[in-house]
Amino acid sequence: MDYMEWFHNRVAELRIQKGVSARDMSLSLGQSESYINKIENRRTLPSMAGFLYICEYFGITPKEFFDTEVIAPNQVRGITEEAGKLSAEQAELILRLMKELTK
Repeated sequence: MDYMEWFHNRVAELRIQKGVSARDMSLSLGQSESYINKIENRRTLPSMAGFLYICEYFGITPKEFFDTEVIAPNQVRGITEEAGKLSAEQAELILRLMKELTK
């Protein structure tokens, strides 16, 4: 796997899921208008602090950012939180439904 390529794509993927433009995200992070655009277009990488701010902006942990098996980490966290409120029987029904959907 080309991790550099993956990193740039991951930022774009999460930004699109959040429904914000690269410009708006850049400005929200206190950066220049083109900051995220430069990251997504492989012209630069964020500093470690910049990366942590990006994760904070998306509402995810660095671990969630790098989890290649989780496409939508915010939604997965929400599902997990809600699943904890279910009875054992309800959780079993949801689990069967999820398995059916991912076939």
